[in-house]
Amino acid sequence: MALTDIGQIKDILQRHGFSFSKALGQNFLINPGVCPKMAESACEDEGLGILEIGPGIGVLTEQLSMRAKKVVSLELDKRLIPILNETLSQRDNVTIINEDVLTSDLHSIIREHFPGMRVSVCANLPYYITTPVIMRFLEEKLPISSMVLMVQKEFALRISSPPGTRDCGAISASVFNVCNPQYLFEVKRGSFMPMPNVDSAVIKLKLRDKPVVEEGSELFPKLVRGAFSQRRKKAVNALSSFFNKDKAVFERAFEECNLSCSVRAEAISMENWRDISAYLSTRL
Repeated sequence: MALTDIGQIKDILQRHGFSFSKALGQNFLINPGVCPKMAESACEDEGLGILEIGPGIGVLTEQLSMRAKKVVSLELDKRLIPILNETLSQRDNVTIINEDVLTSDLHSIIREHFPGMRVSVCANLPYYITTPVIMRFLEEKLPISSMVLMVQKEFALRISSPPGTRDCGAISASVFNVCNPQYLFEVKRGSFMPMPNVDSAVIKLKLRDKPVVEEGSELFPKLVRGAFSQRRKKAVNALSSFFNKDKAVFERAFEECNLSCSVRAEAISMENWRDISAYLSTRL
């Protein structure tokens, strides 16, 4: 079955009485060149386990299963389960789980389905859950080696912009602390059915062996959120307001870390964040 063929997609969806849900951000890939490239980027070796999020009708799942040892796909929409059972019936290394990635016990799923295996994540993410999904995987310190994700192009550019550059945001800094992000390729909006209003892009987040910020690691996310909460202001002013502390506390920290007190959040490098977090970890 050609899962990117519009005629075949419409046929199987009609037979199962399926209609697209805008609330779930459902846009299925119909560009035959995209999923093989994503799967190649995700599957670094044949013994790898892949945790997929939101398989849709299985077009990416199929490509992953041809390259990985095992694929476990989490699908929230129960209407898609019988469709996936049909489209992936020949792929005996695929397991479909009808659960929500934001509420499921991911540690248990990885432990149960991928014993002794290195695990990567791959997904064509609905735009509305992109940030929550990424932050859940990173903050819960799940045993994964990388994530290959299709996201909104604007988000992809922002998350792959290093701290200290204009396009950097709070999530960029948080991601750079534990990952090496890479912008892989653009995916035009016409590659999907139904067609979304924006273009997409594929990124790869390779987990670091250890985070950049170790001393003050618990404080670091709060500092980043605070500094970017009012990004047009000087970072010391934004932090003073966010923490409800005297501005002098943050001015002293910046001075001790050889950083100008007039700098804005997007101009603070990852090394600067490391030093600031370490300095303030015992003072806030």
